[in-house]
Amino acid sequence: MTLRPAQDRALRLGVNIDHVATVRNARGAGYPDPVRAALLAAEAGADGITAHLREDRRHITDEDIARLSAELPVPLNLEMAATEEMLGIALRHRPHAACIVPERREERTTEGGLDAVGQHNHLAYFVDRLGAARIRVSLFVEPEPEQIEAAIRLGAPVVEFHTGRYAHLAGEEQAAELKRLADAAALAVKNGIEPHAGHGLTFDNVVPVAAIPQLRELNIGHFLVGEAIFTGLEASVRRMRELMDSAR
Repeated sequence: MTLRPAQDRALRLGVNIDHVATVRNARGAGYPDPVRAALLAAEAGADGITAHLREDRRHITDEDIARLSAELPVPLNLEMAATEEMLGIALRHRPHAACIVPERREERTTEGGLDAVGQHNHLAYFVDRLGAARIRVSLFVEPEPEQIEAAIRLGAPVVEFHTGRYAHLAGEEQAAELKRLADAAALAVKNGIEPHAGHGLTFDNVVPVAAIPQLRELNIGHFLVGEAIFTGLEASVRRMRELMDSAR
C-alpha cells in the first residue's frame, strides 16, 4: 500500500471508524472489522484514522485500539474522555494524537464541545501527561473565543471545532455559523494553535467548511460509514477526499 504523506496535504481527512464497530457489536460477531475498514479508508485517501474508546465500550473496544496501533499505516487519533482509565490506555498505546472529548453515558453521540473554560483545572493534568508522552493533544470545543483562549492557557497544540450546529442549520443561520467557524479558525492560528473540525459533515455540507483556509484537518465518520452501505467505503472516502480537495 502506497500512501501520500499526510503532511503534504493542505487539508487532511481523518476517517472515524467507530460505527463500523457499532454494526459489528449489534450482533456480537467479529464482523465487520473496524481495523479492515481503517485500512481500506487509508488506501482510499484518508490521512489518519480516528477512533473513540468510550467508557461503556459501545463500539470501539480495547482490542480494536491495540490492533489499530499496531497495524495502521497512517496516524491514529484516539478520542477519549479525560479520565484516568483512558489516560492509561493512551499512554500504553501512544497514538499519534489524542482528542479529549466530553462524554456522557446517555448520549447517542458526542453532543457539543468540552467546556475547557470551566474544566481548566481538571483538563490541565491530562493535557500535561499526554503532551509529556509526545502524544499530540487536541481539545474538542465549540468555535468560541473563550474556548480557544482556554486551550491556549492549557497549552493544547490543537483544537477541533464542533461542526454539529453548522450541519443542522440552513440558510442565513448556517451562513452565520460558518462565519463563526472561520473566525474561530483564524483566531486559533493567530495564537499558534492548529484548528481542526468535525461532526455531522456530509457530501452536501463539507465544501464550505473545507474552504476555510486555516483549517488543517476534518474528522468525518458516521456519514462515510453510512454512505458505504450504498457505494462501498473506498468510494465514500474518495468522494469526500475529492470534495475537500476541490474546496482548496
